[in-house]
Amino acid sequence: MSIDVARAETQHAGYEAALRDAGWDVRRLPALPDAPDGVFVEDTALLLDGQAIMTRPGIASRALEVESTAVALAAFFPVHRLARGRLDGGDVMRIGRTVYVGQSARTDEDGVAALRDVAGGFGFSVVPVAMGPCLHLKSAVTWLGTDAAGRASLLVNPVWIDLKPFGQLDRMEVDVGEPWGANTLRLGEHLLVSAAYPRTNAMLAARGYELRVLDVSEPQKAEAALTCMSLVA
Repeated sequence: MSIDVARAETQHAGYEAALRDAGWDVRRLPALPDAPDGVFVEDTALLLDGQAIMTRPGIASRALEVESTAVALAAFFPVHRLARGRLDGGDVMRIGRTVYVGQSARTDEDGVAALRDVAGGFGFSVVPVAMGPCLHLKSAVTWLGTDAAGRASLLVNPVWIDLKPFGQLDRMEVDVGEPWGANTLRLGEHLLVSAAYPRTNAMLAARGYELRVLDVSEPQKAEAALTCMSLVA
């Protein structure tokens, strides 16, 4: 399925506007014409408590993106490198002092171990998560934060990941007809969600989450969504 570039640019501008409306400053990285995946900047770095950890993406051609991101982040954060393995940022989800890492086609055991070596030094626990047929961990689960009743939850597609590592954490399941609906982005009191999943969004709204609904249909053709296109600090 081909991506309509002009429409994708319009949707990305709407995404940037939503970040600003939620109170975030938006800083664009330099364009990389030879890096078609460059818009999915989440894969290139992790931001943990004022530290930047550069990843080692599972596709070697993305190394240029990592270096571009590292240069930009070095103006604001100490930059750390993983010593070995493969790891995509889309496979990493933080909840408190725990970092969950999906073991996907893009992230291997060495990458998880290398992240543990670095993030452990900052006081984080690193927990691997077995995955099924999706590209990244955040295709299958994201952290919602608290709802109107003060309940903190995950939004998950339980078919695509092993839920055991998440223990007793409260979770909501996506509508069965919207298997791709689990990728959301928490920004302060707001939750960015995709317009493509109205039934899942209705469940979130019923729990009192303040939703900002965006059309990201073009990035979704590349299995991308709300978390993929930014690094939020």
